[in-house]
Amino acid sequence: MEGIGKTLVIIGLFIVVLGLIIMFFEKLPFGLGKLPGDIYIKRDNFVFYFPITTSILISIVLSLIFILLSKISR
Repeated sequence: MEGIGKTLVIIGLFIVVLGLIIMFFEKLPFGLGKLPGDIYIKRDNFVFYFPITTSILISIVLSLIFILLSKISR
C-alpha cells in the first residue's frame, strides 16, 4: 500500500505543476499552441491549425516525466 500512496502523491504533484505551467504559458506571447513551427492557415471562411511543435514539446516533456516516475517507483 505504501507504493500506491507514493504514486498518488507524485501524480498529484505532477497535476499541480502542470496546472501552474499552463497558467504561466497562457500569459506569455509564445505560449503553448503559439510556438514557431505550429501551422496556422486562415482564409476567408476556412481556418486550419496544426500544433506540430507544441505536440512534439508536450511529447518530450511527458516522456521525461514518465521515465522519472518509472525510476522512482522501482
